Amino acid sequence: MTRIALYPGSFDPVTNGHMDILRQSLALADKVVVAIGIHPGKSPLFSFEERVKLIHASAKDEFTAEEASRIDVIAFSNLVINTAKEQGAAYLVRGLRDGTDLDYEMQMAGMNGTLEPQIRTIFLPASPSVRHITATLVRQIAKMGGEISAFVPEPVAEPLRLRARPDA
Repeated sequence: MTRIALYPGSFDPVTNGHMDILRQSLALADKVVVAIGIHPGKSPLFSFEERVKLIHASAKDEFTAEEASRIDVIAFSNLVINTAKEQGAAYLVRGLRDGTDLDYEMQMAGMNGTLEPQIRTIFLPASPSVRHITATLVRQIAKMGGEISAFVPEPVAEPLRLRARPDA
């Protein structure tokens, strides 16, 4: 039986923190489905298609070919737990940076567990070297012309610089 984990998020852009959680997820599951949330009311920096390309390029750059082949990327706009069920996932993967993340994620895990008790939420702690990284802060730094290469995979850095400051 294939163990499938669903790793949901916006991934706008994919960061080294996301890659850390993805690496940990690959150690636990046979297949990891990266689920990019699409919200009609939000205007992401990168389109869904661009985020898919950046995730795949980053995975190819950071993981073995075998590991990268075990990653799928999809879009979702419904409840994450419904997407997990549709994908045949046994696990929802959530990264934790600090206690604030834990408080929020515990509430979500409780709600999701009530809706679909057979799908377990797995909390993975961010590695100390990436614990401080958030996509929101990375976007802000990039928009202000700051150096972002320590926060994002190499394939993401230049596209992020160009998108964040198109006039620079």
